[in-house]
Amino acid sequence: MRTNEESLAPVLKSWRQIYQTHNVLKQHEDQVLKAYGLSTEKLGVLSVISYLGGSAKITDIGRWLERSSNSVTMIVDRMVRAGLVKRRRDRGDRRVVFVSATGKGEAALKPAYAAAIGFVCRIFQSLSSEDMNTVSSLLRTVKYETLKQGDPAADIKETERADSKRLADEQRWLAENGLLSRSGAKCRSRTKSRTRGRAK
Repeated sequence: MRTNEESLAPVLKSWRQIYQTHNVLKQHEDQVLKAYGLSTEKLGVLSVISYLGGSAKITDIGRWLERSSNSVTMIVDRMVRAGLVKRRRDRGDRRVVFVSATGKGEAALKPAYAAAIGFVCRIFQSLSSEDMNTVSSLLRTVKYETLKQGDPAADIKETERADSKRLADEQRWLAENGLLSRSGAKCRSRTKSRTRGRAK
């Protein structure tokens, strides 16, 4: 019979691995993006603004990035000071503030996003497509279980539908902006060649 300690060990190991992996990924992605005057958070904000047509409310950005409005406001404050975005109040309702990219922000977005995709591709090239699907499936399960624990009334099925739609929308946005073909082809070819090499 397994003791409580034995049952808890794999849970703690998985929890720690997810937490550490997230931190290491973000730390090194920030290093890659530093060359473009961006961070992971700033790239996320610029991407959402571009995806939403060039202008977005703080609440919309927060919903897409799955962050609180206060957190997004602090990021936007830093971006305004860096000259990457600007704020504009809605003419009809002065309480509503829209955020849009400046020329500097727009110029940084595409090369920074391509660099970020290239960075992620280099990380995942050691995994087969099957491995990546397994990782994605396991993390999705952890995410939805976390949502259920945090909010038992959460509509997980609706969240799954929204996530699927968002992924399709993001892939379409990447393709429309020439980012999917530019970096994705390299990513796929490396994954295939590495997988074939391992199968020999």
